[in-house]
Amino acid sequence: MTRASIIVVALLASIVIGFALGRNWNPASGPTNPPAADNEREVLYWVAPMDPDYRRDAPGKSPMGMELVPVYAPDSESGVVSIDPLIVSNLGVRTDVAESGILQRQIETVGYVGYDEDTLQHIHTRVDGWLEQLSVTSTGDAVERGQVLFELYSPTLVNAQEEYLAALQSRNTALHEASRERLAALGMTTAEIDRLNKQRKVEQRVRVYAERDGVVAHLGVREGIYVTPATNVMSVADLDRVWILAEVFERQAAWVKSGHEAMVELDYLPGKLLYGTVDYVYPELDPQTRTLKVRLRFDNKTDELRPNMFARVTIRGDDTGEVVHVPREALIRGGTVDRVVMALGDGHFRAQPVEIGIESGGRVAIISGVSAGDRIVTSGQFLIDSESNIEAALSRMQGVSDEPVNETRNRSEPER
Repeated sequence: MTRASIIVVALLASIVIGFALGRNWNPASGPTNPPAADNEREVLYWVAPMDPDYRRDAPGKSPMGMELVPVYAPDSESGVVSIDPLIVSNLGVRTDVAESGILQRQIETVGYVGYDEDTLQHIHTRVDGWLEQLSVTSTGDAVERGQVLFELYSPTLVNAQEEYLAALQSRNTALHEASRERLAALGMTTAEIDRLNKQRKVEQRVRVYAERDGVVAHLGVREGIYVTPATNVMSVADLDRVWILAEVFERQAAWVKSGHEAMVELDYLPGKLLYGTVDYVYPELDPQTRTLKVRLRFDNKTDELRPNMFARVTIRGDDTGEVVHVPREALIRGGTVDRVVMALGDGHFRAQPVEIGIESGGRVAIISGVSAGDRIVTSGQFLIDSESNIEAALSRMQGVSDEPVNETRNRSEPER
């Protein structure tokens, strides 16, 4: 056998022996075991940092190659669990202090600009006829008070004028008054009737005038169309005042009342706040969105607000009394019990059931369970809840019997 062959055989033998020793090596029984915990605390089990369901009775590595971390037994205080400070640091845990004070009922929502419906003028004819000489041609056209909107040719109006002239010639006062009232009922103005009375000449087309300044919000006809009293010829709205319609969630419906202050911000006016008040709270909720519609009224002399603009709305409701409140992100919502994670210091945490009140401005009122000055976990509390088996601690506080965590079997053990 050559020297090279001898060296190869020796290397292969060393690899086989090392592999066999590695398979039979049990680190749990070796003298190099790390201490159970700081200050001789009892270790319940070892868990993978990235998979809390992977548990072992001895230290080692997770399937991802990470060192297992110990989970210690609860302290003497009920419900208190400990997490390795290194894990707490890796999780990026942040805390905040529960505060006591007045919490304002502040509603932050969205809305849109709309016409002030009190200024809308819907224009219909009172007789059948043909629309001629239409002076506005599209939605959005500006109109002025007294402007002729269109002229109407109606055989009914022509006949009514002829009957009125006949009544004048008959010198029958009752017939004259009846004919005059009929003309007014058919849509002729007092000025037009006086002209007819003076000139004694029938007008084939009757003019229709705008009653106020504004813009055409709706145009439903074109020149030459045949119209009836049911035809919505056009709608004219005043833009000097507008509404902003906001949607309020059902849970906040009791917070808003007429007269409450409101702030509005629009995307095309960044940094500019418009201040107004709640004008009206609608009596019913939208059955689809489950929201309550709230109306704000704003003056719009500069025409900054245009119908259908999107707006961000903040409504300031009444203040609460003195309450304890915490950041909203600190709250862990459960099916039957809400809770927060209290930071007790030195890696000690406790899940604390709480009864919550209103939520406003990123804060949640705590009716019971937390006192002012308590330190609450605001970031990483869900991971702490998973890593530290806080669910089991909470169940023990409620008197629920759970399986002891140190009896959790290994994943590798088959089910019996």
